[in-house]
Amino acid sequence: MTGPMLCERPAPPRAAALARRLAAALPHLTTERLVLRAPQLADFATYAEIACGPRGTGLGGPMAHGEAWYDFTSMVGGWLLRGHGLWSIERREDGALLGFVLIGCEPGDEEHELGFLLTEVAEGHGYAEEAAKAAHVFARDTLALPSLISDIVPDNTRSIALARRLRATPSREATAEGHTKSAIYRYDMSGDGG
Repeated sequence: MTGPMLCERPAPPRAAALARRLAAALPHLTTERLVLRAPQLADFATYAEIACGPRGTGLGGPMAHGEAWYDFTSMVGGWLLRGHGLWSIERREDGALLGFVLIGCEPGDEEHELGFLLTEVAEGHGYAEEAAKAAHVFARDTLALPSLISDIVPDNTRSIALARRLRATPSREATAEGHTKSAIYRYDMSGDGG
């Protein structure tokens, strides 16, 4: 591949203007240091960097570039179909894209999932916890979801530690289609936790 695929290139002006209007309608969450906003086309490069590299193992990867595109667009499309999906995480002070947080639902899922994908440089600063906490509160208070889990591969110790800091409790082991064995961490949706 010599350059970005057509789907990754900037949209024509009228289409881009419509995309901006649609994105503006999605929930925008603000925390002390972060903004969780609608994903933009330019964000895919960062998503692909995560999904296509070693960090993509938690997504069932590393993925091929085209697979990452379909994964990204599927999670973005969740907003139109289910009322939840992928947020891009920006640092408020400088607008740097740090990664993504998700309230998702994939084929085979029995419960909604809280997912978090950060760039390597964003690790170790508490950004994932701050973003995941905001998404959890949105899932509980705005969407009134009956349950929320994180499906984490056993060797992803950082994600397991994050789920525990968010007071998620181990629930059971699972083997999802196309994934290795994983552990399910369940979040409190009562309003008393998180």
